Amino acid sequence: MQVMDALGDPVRRRLVELLADGERSAGQLAAAVGAEFGVSQPATSRHLRVLREAGVVDSQPRGTVRLYSVRPEALDDVERWARRVRRFWDGHLDALETEVARGARERRNTDDD
Repeated sequence: MQVMDALGDPVRRRLVELLADGERSAGQLAAAVGAEFGVSQPATSRHLRVLREAGVVDSQPRGTVRLYSVRPEALDDVERWARRVRRFWDGHLDALETEVARGARERRNTDDD
């Protein structure tokens, strides 16, 4: 599964958001998304497995818990995609801003007459 596909699910996106602040245990993550989305611990584990297999998160056993963390390099694909989309929209939004300003100027000139 690709990174973008893995992040297509709102629960998985939330897990990544929670991990943006640093490592968390599977139990902490399950409690957080369980409270927010009503997702069970086994379902959270499946979501974490999808993220791990897509290369979005790493997991390390530490004693009796498993700690998860975000792999920043995995989000490079998302950043590149967002830049391409933003580049497309930036030009269009700049043109729209110009047209809105032109229309406002023309209305002011018409009102002054």
